[in-house]
Amino acid sequence: MDKLIIEGGVPLTGSIEISGSKNAALPVLFASILVTEPVCFRNVPNLHDIHTTLKLLNMLGYSCAYRERRVTVTPGDLLPEAPYDLVRTMRASVLCLGPLLARVGQARVAFPGGCAIGTRPVDQHLKGLELMGANIELKNGDILGRCRKLKGARITLDMPTVGGTENLLMAATLAEGETILENAAREPEVVDLANFLIACGAHIEGHGTNRIRIAGTSGLHGVEYAVMPDRIEAGTFLVAAGITGGELLLRCCPVDELEAVILKLRDMGMDISATPDGMLAKCAHPLRCVDVTTKPYPGFPTDMQAQIMALMCLAEGAGVVNESIFENRFMHVPELMRMGSDIKISGHTAMVRGVRHLTGAPVMASDLRASASLVLAGLAAGGTTEVSRLYHLDRGYERIEDKLTLVGARIQREKE
Repeated sequence: MDKLIIEGGVPLTGSIEISGSKNAALPVLFASILVTEPVCFRNVPNLHDIHTTLKLLNMLGYSCAYRERRVTVTPGDLLPEAPYDLVRTMRASVLCLGPLLARVGQARVAFPGGCAIGTRPVDQHLKGLELMGANIELKNGDILGRCRKLKGARITLDMPTVGGTENLLMAATLAEGETILENAAREPEVVDLANFLIACGAHIEGHGTNRIRIAGTSGLHGVEYAVMPDRIEAGTFLVAAGITGGELLLRCCPVDELEAVILKLRDMGMDISATPDGMLAKCAHPLRCVDVTTKPYPGFPTDMQAQIMALMCLAEGAGVVNESIFENRFMHVPELMRMGSDIKISGHTAMVRGVRHLTGAPVMASDLRASASLVLAGLAAGGTTEVSRLYHLDRGYERIEDKLTLVGARIQREKE
């Protein structure tokens, strides 16, 4: 395994180009199962989860090629089985269930894995598919699904689950009749998936709202499509500018999709403004703590909670971070405390009191976004920070150390 060695205390200055979104790329790659012609995707990040998805598509019978952030998926003879060995490392793999049932009427998909940040059940996926006429059985750790032909249905989700919305949205595109998804997720990645499906010939309305209407069609055609920029990577680099007292220009930054994050960072004292070249972020004033509650989009994203907490560790005053999405997403707190932060946890709430400085230390990443928070803390800390278990970080950030080096960070990757 690899680790990052960071010599902190250097203000970051320069420009960074934001990569394509992993959370948008994964569902559109799985949506290619629905298409009977080759599809080409641009702006696909070079990440472990992306290559795991391509391996899974290959096992399902598709031919996939990745070159310079472009992916071509060519249809083949479908073998509708997603084995545990691939699925266990990546929760998004369950997104092949809906497309397989819609396309060939059967699927065997192992229960998914991913980061250990709390329970993320797939019951909403399965209930929705059953309402569309699928017969779902759970057996030996697999989800077994069968149907003669999916039928349109009115489905009200118990919660606005992103994965559930995406799975049902894909399944409904080839279902017979109309499907209405109520209490649907509004995240930009859901909108990006819908836009891809529409480009392929699907009939979808209301994406980006909590009510999506899909009129099923008999088939989808090939297309070339660019994946949206990664709003969480962009938010992470905005925090990097603030925590180091630097100035960063983010190119290809998804501004509208980051509104909740930008507003909080401005409340903390950062100067963030749009320019003709991109989003400019700098720390123009002393930072101050704020209160943050994670919420579904358009609220503050849970995927930015750990990063803004790292920034609050060095801000004036105190602030409360309330995690309302996942029950186990404070695993970065003990590691931040090893570096000198002052954080107290009570249930789903963390009280953060700013300190004058952090000190480098060996720390261990527990999940993807926790990894990012430790890197950010290391960039600001005095001395040397070693961040281990980088396989979490590599699932969501495209060679983050290379991008940070270009803007002045003293950071390098080494073998543990």
